[in-house]
Amino acid sequence: MKKLTAAIIGVTLGLSQGVAVAEPADWSAIEAKEITLFFPGISPMEWITGKIRIDRARHGGARPFAQGDTCIDCHGQEVAEMGAKIASGETLEPDPLAGRPGSIPLNVQAAHDGSNLYMRFSWTQPAAAGGDKADAENPVKLAFMLDAGKVETADQSGCWASCHADSRTMPEGDAGKTKYVKDGSVAAGVFYDLVQWRSGSNGGYAGHVADQRVLEASDTVVASGSQDGDTWSVVIQRPLAGGEADIALEAGKAYNVGFAIHNEHTEGRFHHVSLGYKLGIDADGDITAKKF
Repeated sequence: MKKLTAAIIGVTLGLSQGVAVAEPADWSAIEAKEITLFFPGISPMEWITGKIRIDRARHGGARPFAQGDTCIDCHGQEVAEMGAKIASGETLEPDPLAGRPGSIPLNVQAAHDGSNLYMRFSWTQPAAAGGDKADAENPVKLAFMLDAGKVETADQSGCWASCHADSRTMPEGDAGKTKYVKDGSVAAGVFYDLVQWRSGSNGGYAGHVADQRVLEASDTVVASGSQDGDTWSVVIQRPLAGGEADIALEAGKAYNVGFAIHNEHTEGRFHHVSLGYKLGIDADGDITAKKF
């Protein structure tokens, strides 16, 4: 990889909050990983592990998952096809929407300067499908969640350990119940670190998923995005050290990571998500953030 200049210089993106994202001067020199996000329908963790049936059927991968296989082990080559089936209502989706994309290919890049992690995302806006504007303020949202090896099964399933059959927007969910993780506790370190960009405010949000989801506008996570034609580009800056209820990211270590896009004003489960990946900080991973 071409060596980047040692300082963060030149390119900044203005935010509606009056803050700017400082970023590497040459993103084209940083390797991009294409990750396919897909529409998951109503596929909670309880179905993944075989504890419940959906449409009278159990998840065929429950046994290999229990034996340690990852979701990518079984489904890595069929993500787009899987999403198309679910989005069409053929399986796992009781409320199909004509024209809803089954998948969204997402390009992900990462780098750090010793103090901050920089993530750049780009993707093509899918054709409009319409539907209810559940989140009227935000046409698009992008998020990622990190785990430091404390959330059970996060190393196999990415963010799926936060998705449950009783969560809000699920068919039999509790309207007051957010995402959560088993035995979730910020004090014990059992949580996902959650970072989000929202198009409506063009700003960064930060929080966590432990016994519940907490997410609010952030002074430390800075984000900005823009749309050029049908192409979205978003850059997120997050301190490596994090803050209260954040995961401290260290050079030489890798972290479980999952990605999500809420497209066309959607919220809750009506998003496109990735399987589980590894983000390395100067370490091997599916995506590696190298120091510049």
